[in-house]
Amino acid sequence: MADPFEVRMRFTNQLRQLNASVTSAQKAAQYALKNRDMAEDLHSCILEQLERNNMNTRANILYFLEPFLTLCAASSCPDYIRMMQRDIIRVVDAVAPDDGSGAANVKVARQVLRALAAKAFLELTTLAQIEEVLRDREGGAGGDDDLDRKQVEQRIEEDRERHKRQRENHWAVPAGGYAELERLWEETSDLGEDDGRMLEEEWQEWKGQMKAAGAGCEHGRANGKH
Repeated sequence: MADPFEVRMRFTNQLRQLNASVTSAQKAAQYALKNRDMAEDLHSCILEQLERNNMNTRANILYFLEPFLTLCAASSCPDYIRMMQRDIIRVVDAVAPDDGSGAANVKVARQVLRALAAKAFLELTTLAQIEEVLRDREGGAGGDDDLDRKQVEQRIEEDRERHKRQRENHWAVPAGGYAELERLWEETSDLGEDDGRMLEEEWQEWKGQMKAAGAGCEHGRANGKH
């Protein structure tokens, strides 16, 4: 029997190393399924890493959830799905906190949640309630401590790779599921045909958020002088 501590540590490292590649996500998902007898512990690892890492890593873990739960459903492993449904509010609070530091992740959260709802992993009423909350958090400005220029550039590159991988559809899809993925892509993807234009828009969005964060700090200092 595998050592529980070692299993947790290996899965934690896999979560930290998640990126836009399909391989990293498949590796983590398959490891979690292999150790499904420790589902509660490994689920807690997901929550912990969502709450402890930088915003880019949190976004990568969030992106991981939809294909992970899809694989769980195909493998008749409902425990992870049930626990994620139970803790979805905690997940959203970690990825897009109400202090504004995760404003850059609101778009990611909305996209992933809609994908989960489209596959019946999330009830539509729950989705509607969470989207209402996300609207209030969208206007926040993430601070430089959360996303520096290096992280922004990494995020943009990973987003481009992720969109490319989504189109190639490397994940195993149950029979008859391709039509569902086609519909899901149309409903959830914000990517247009022009990848360059999309990246430019994303970069401008990130720069605007950084500028707003700086302006907010200057405003706060100015008010403090009065």
